[in-house]
Amino acid sequence: KNLFMEEAIGAEHGEAFETYRPNGPLKVDVDFLNDRMRERGLQRIRYAMKPDEAFGLIFSWDNVVADTHTLRMDAWNQLAFEEGKFIPKDNETQRWILSAGAEYVLCKILCWEGTKSEVERLKLRLSEIYYSELSKLQAPMEGLKEWLEALYTAGVPCAVASSLDRQNLLAALQRMGLQKYFQAVVTEEDGMESIAQRFLSAAVKLDRPPSKCVVFEDDPRGITAAHNCTMMAVALIGSHPAYELVQADLAVASFSELSVINLRRLFANKGSEFMDLQKQTVEKCPSRRRLTTDTI
Repeated sequence: KNLFMEEAIGAEHGEAFETYRPNGPLKVDVDFLNDRMRERGLQRIRYAMKPDEAFGLIFSWDNVVADTHTLRMDAWNQLAFEEGKFIPKDNETQRWILSAGAEYVLCKILCWEGTKSEVERLKLRLSEIYYSELSKLQAPMEGLKEWLEALYTAGVPCAVASSLDRQNLLAALQRMGLQKYFQAVVTEEDGMESIAQRFLSAAVKLDRPPSKCVVFEDDPRGITAAHNCTMMAVALIGSHPAYELVQADLAVASFSELSVINLRRLFANKGSEFMDLQKQTVEKCPSRRRLTTDTI
């Protein structure tokens, strides 16, 4: 249902999601996870000896693991062909088609007139075509497999976050030969309502605090969601130009530019982040001593 919808960024002002326990719901937010999942005892000693294992890497599915822009455009072009319609080739229209929700594109961008039931039929058919194209996907993004192999060798746990259903996502990962590299997946069945919630869910599944996670994204909205979760963000230049990704902690043109040491450097100069500054307390001035004759 979220396949062709523009999801909310999420985690603004520390909000996150709720999970349910036998004794009632529990609010799981960024601060809660960073506090509860902080390494302690023997785990801290292990991470001191093997610092790379302390990180958790979260890969966005769209245009980071797989080239879904091509899948989307092929689905829209096939739908237009079936309906006897025409999709303009100008850059602005193409940009809206790749980034906005299906209903908005149908009604506001392409202006295909129809009743509400007709719009729902077109949206359903669009999803069917997309999944049909997805079943033919065989190759991941260039350089990704080599990068994942390096992370796997270093013992860095990885997760993939997607709005796809679990069955289709796992099948696609298996066809691309990537399934063994991901210790966790976040899919439609997890019920996350925003991009940030998916990232936090992935951190929980990796058993890493959000502040020790790195998100790989290609979209400025995903980078904002990562920062809202106190996570680092590495931007993949491609679907968005470099100047739209300046808020990322690191931007690369391809995975071949990365090495495991880059992960340590991301956190090496990590001082007071913007979310920490909001909680900074003003130190009280020490009380003045009253001088007496004995003191002098």
